[in-house]
Amino acid sequence: MKAFMDKDFLLSTEAAKKLYFDYADMSKIPVLDYHCHINPREIYEDRQFENIAQVWLGGDHYKWRQMRTNGVDEKYITGDASDREKFQKWAETMPKLIGNPLYHWSHLELRYYFGYQGNLNGNTAEEVWNLCNEKLRSKEFTVRNLIRMSNVKLICTTDDPIDSLEWHQKIKADDSFEVQVLPAWRPDKAMNIEKPEFAEYIGKLSASSGIAVTDLVTLKAALGNRMDFFAENGCSVSDHALEYVMYQPLDDAGVDAILKKALGGEQVTELEALQYKTAFMIYVGREYSKRGWVMQLHYGCKRDNNAFMYNKLGPDTGFDCINNYAPSAQLADYLNALSATDEVPKTIIYSLNPNDDAAISTIIGCFQGGGIKNKIQQGSAWWFNDHYIGMCNQMKSLASLSALGNFIGMLTDSRSFLSYTRHDYFRRILCDIIGSWVENGEYPYEEEILAEIVKGISFNNAVEYFGFNLDKA
Repeated sequence: MKAFMDKDFLLSTEAAKKLYFDYADMSKIPVLDYHCHINPREIYEDRQFENIAQVWLGGDHYKWRQMRTNGVDEKYITGDASDREKFQKWAETMPKLIGNPLYHWSHLELRYYFGYQGNLNGNTAEEVWNLCNEKLRSKEFTVRNLIRMSNVKLICTTDDPIDSLEWHQKIKADDSFEVQVLPAWRPDKAMNIEKPEFAEYIGKLSASSGIAVTDLVTLKAALGNRMDFFAENGCSVSDHALEYVMYQPLDDAGVDAILKKALGGEQVTELEALQYKTAFMIYVGREYSKRGWVMQLHYGCKRDNNAFMYNKLGPDTGFDCINNYAPSAQLADYLNALSATDEVPKTIIYSLNPNDDAAISTIIGCFQGGGIKNKIQQGSAWWFNDHYIGMCNQMKSLASLSALGNFIGMLTDSRSFLSYTRHDYFRRILCDIIGSWVENGEYPYEEEILAEIVKGISFNNAVEYFGFNLDKA
């Protein structure tokens, strides 16, 4: 029987161990976190957490879902219980999570950052609480030092077009912090025309851009103005959260009428919303192509399903699920519309539904080219899929239908400064997959080539793909 989470955790062959320890270990190969939800203000102010509950349970809807599943009262999840009480309830939930990535992630974090080699449960909660909190009170465990400890070289946050980017500017001007923290453009609020707050948001976009948005022409001008501002502050990455990638084309006059209807406070129809969103996505896609930005498309999520809890807690509190409606034909048609004028930007496609993996891998093959390695990428296993099975299936599907060696690898997609161990989890799984192919005679043991593949997927491919100013590993 192997020891729990020993140094060879998830590495089942000698080839996998060799690849991981020589070419994927986070102490040797840095982390590039090209998509996350970290607050840049906390980086600039170098926040220091008071206790492990603040780091682990504040805003982590992954853990909140499992605590609810384990029968924990909301008081101890998002309610007014003390941090120590909340941590106790999480510790008591942990043993039930056999086979769940949270069990692995939590113990990886305890070992990597705090040196704790035991198992977290209700009985050990006090020991873990005291150990972690003592370290969190030291200057070595401020936010910036946690990032350094994780060997992170660059972070892309997620930012609304109207954001002032004040904290990014302050970080850039601070010579005492060597890690790049760049904004990423997330224009969902400008696209979600069916939302009741749409007109109000467009008013804020008008104010931030200095361009009064009254029609489609001025909307594009305002968005272009803000893209210029984001580019001046180092942005070269966009991100979109979509129900699915739609394609319902309409001429500019028709889209203009729909926009004016919404700005006037009228409710648009479902078809009108799709037509506006299609025009919006074609416009921004062409802009990204012109500017050399990378477009990320996240889709396949049905959000805010529990009406009672949504009214009580709001969005992003653990009540989302996988949506199985994502017509691949419309995704292909959207990219084809950009292709018609040779304006397909570098694009990363993520679906929350793992059943979409093969469709995505075949669609991206239709739009490669331009001398760019995997110009169109399938993104890493996302959200409900970033567990052992999900990562294995995504990478094996990608390998079967595309070029796995050009894959840009893992991202945290997290609000936690301890989530970088997910890159270690991913890299171990990556090395185990490749190692098993080598051991089984499905790929030759050519160490130089294998090293290039592993280091590429872990770090180097993303550096090259995004064009960031970083040295390769």
